Amino acid sequence: MGPGAVAFFVGAREVRRSNDTHYPFRQDSDFWYLTGFDHPDALAVLRTDGGPAFTLLVQPREPEAETWTGYRPGPEGARADYGADDAHSIRDLERELPKLLERAERVFHVFGTDAELDRMLLGRLEERRQRSRLGLDAVSQFVDPRSILHEMRLRKSEAELELMRRAADISDEAHREAARLAQPGRNEYELEAMLDYVFRRRGGSGPAYASIVGGGANATVLHYIRNDQPLPSGAVVLIDAGVELEGYASDVTRTYPIGGRFEAPQRDVYDVVLEAQDAALEACAPGITLEEIHDRALRVLVEGMIRLGLVSGSVDEVVADESYRPFYMHRTSHWLGLDVHDVGAYSQAGKPRVLEPGMVFTVEPGLYVPAHHETAPESLRGIGVRIEDDVVVTAGGCENLTAAIPKQPAELEALVQG
Repeated sequence: MGPGAVAFFVGAREVRRSNDTHYPFRQDSDFWYLTGFDHPDALAVLRTDGGPAFTLLVQPREPEAETWTGYRPGPEGARADYGADDAHSIRDLERELPKLLERAERVFHVFGTDAELDRMLLGRLEERRQRSRLGLDAVSQFVDPRSILHEMRLRKSEAELELMRRAADISDEAHREAARLAQPGRNEYELEAMLDYVFRRRGGSGPAYASIVGGGANATVLHYIRNDQPLPSGAVVLIDAGVELEGYASDVTRTYPIGGRFEAPQRDVYDVVLEAQDAALEACAPGITLEEIHDRALRVLVEGMIRLGLVSGSVDEVVADESYRPFYMHRTSHWLGLDVHDVGAYSQAGKPRVLEPGMVFTVEPGLYVPAHHETAPESLRGIGVRIEDDVVVTAGGCENLTAAIPKQPAELEALVQG
């Protein structure tokens, strides 16, 4: 941040679900990355102005409140257990703010995330500005700290990667167990329940995002999360699900034959997507861009669409006029980390960003034929396939974190039949 700077980071609050019930608490990813503090209503202050380098303002200890909602570290625990150099009750923020800002030359803060903190900061800094006539320096600059922080989060440390490997291993078991339930007449939510069971049994906090379990034509809906329909015979079920482990996400998609056997049209679509993913994974390496990986997958998908009769023309023509988009409407990759769609710029100086060691991303081509598409071959309508793996860039190439999860057609058939 440079000298003379003070940065404010707001932790997450509990979110009301209905009436007087709340969703399970999940800490803000930036706050978790910086502090490891996993309790609501907290504020972290980082300073380079000569004051305490790391201050936490947290909920105070209250025996009566803790009887209802559980242990609070309080300011004492913030120092002892989380390494804070200084700590206060969050209720004392307005009183402590002048001391936190008295020597600040630059303030790092994301405006718009906490209206009350915005009001207090702006009010205090306006006082500083007015007092500048008395010889006191006003704050010279406001900076969004995400410009620094999200670049840090984009490059994973070995400790972070080890967590993501463990998350991949849990997701592997969850997919295998759910796949065995992919039988005609079972309900999508039965497979979802098995995923949740394995996620929690293996120590995860639960799914990293709302799990997608789409059977039959539901597999063609990109973010289908109702998961409340019976699995139709002679179709496929698309499962997009990954565990969250100590804040870090796994993001995996596999497409399974319901009953344990791909019908010919399903196998044709599946083979196209698998070929596209193989081509994309082969391209993954430091110095490559996500745009190049996407282009590699897209061309293979378009070649397959032409063979299947979904589009017509040459590969170059179909790519140029985007007539493929009704069947493939998303990108091939996104960053992965503390958020399933993780932070970090995708371009630099107006050009696609070059991949570097420590960056983690998905590779997830897909092919989706809407059930009521008017020109698609009738045998392909209602078939949706996506195959997704999690990849980390290494010095010598790439490591597929989720490679152990079966995806070859014969493997998938044997898994469901087993």
